[in-house]
Amino acid sequence: MNWIEVNGTSLRYELTGSGPTTLVLIHEMGGTLDSWDQVLPALNNGRRVLRYDTRGAGLSEKTRGTVTWNQMADDLAGLLDALGITGKVALAGIAVGAAIAVHFAVRYPDRAAALVLHGPAVGVGDDRKQATLNRAASVEAGGMRSVVETSLANSYPPVVRHNAEVFAAFRACWLSNDPESFAAINRMLAAENIEHELPKIACPALFTAGRHDGLRPTSIIEPMSREVPGAQFLELNSGHFASVQTPGLVAQAIHYFVHGLGY
Repeated sequence: MNWIEVNGTSLRYELTGSGPTTLVLIHEMGGTLDSWDQVLPALNNGRRVLRYDTRGAGLSEKTRGTVTWNQMADDLAGLLDALGITGKVALAGIAVGAAIAVHFAVRYPDRAAALVLHGPAVGVGDDRKQATLNRAASVEAGGMRSVVETSLANSYPPVVRHNAEVFAAFRACWLSNDPESFAAINRMLAAENIEHELPKIACPALFTAGRHDGLRPTSIIEPMSREVPGAQFLELNSGHFASVQTPGLVAQAIHYFVHGLGY
C-alpha cells in the first residue's frame, strides 16, 4: 500500500497489474479499498487497477467539517495526475463510490471511458434528508456502534451473509470508521443530490442493483439507468455491498462490460 498527498488531503492507494488501460475501483461509504480484495484478482490481468481509500475513509486522511462531491472528484483527478495516468480510465464504484464516479465523469468528461455503477448513491430525496442528517448526528454522538445494527440490516441482510467470517470482518471494519468523517459524507448526500447529472454522462455506462439491497434496490436504480443515454442495466443476486457479498458476480459484470469497450 502507498500514501500520497493530493488536492489538500492524504490518500492511501494501491496500483496493481499492467497493461495499456486503467480501471479505477471506488469503494462504498463505510468501506475501504479492501472492499475490492476478492474482486481484484479477476480484474488486474491485462490492465492496471487503481483502488484507493476515499477522503475520510480507511487509512486516508480524516475529514473535519464539510466535504463536497467536487472535492471527491478532484481527489481522484489529483491522484491520477500524481501517478502519471493521463489517458481515459474506466471506473467502477459501489454506492457513494459509484456516485463519485458519476460526478468525476461529468466533471472530467475527457478522462472517463466507461462506468460500472452498483447502486449509485447520488444523494437523498427530500423525504430522506432529515433521517440522513439524524444519522450523521447519531454517529457523531454515539460512534459507529450506535447505528451498526440498523445500517447493516438493510445493506448486508442475512440472505447475503453467505460467509460468517467475511461478514464478521466487514462489520468490524465498518465499526472502525471515523465517526466525524462518516457523518460528513452523510451530510454531503443530504446537501447535494447529483441525480440531475446523470443525463450528462457521455461515456458508456452499466448500472447494477442488488436484488437484496434494502437501500438502493432495483426499483430505484433501474429507472435511474434510463436517465443516461444508452446505459445498460443488470440486476445482481446481491446486496448493497456487492463487492464483498458477491465478488464473483461483481468482477464478472465489470470485466465483461469494460473489456468489451477495450478496457
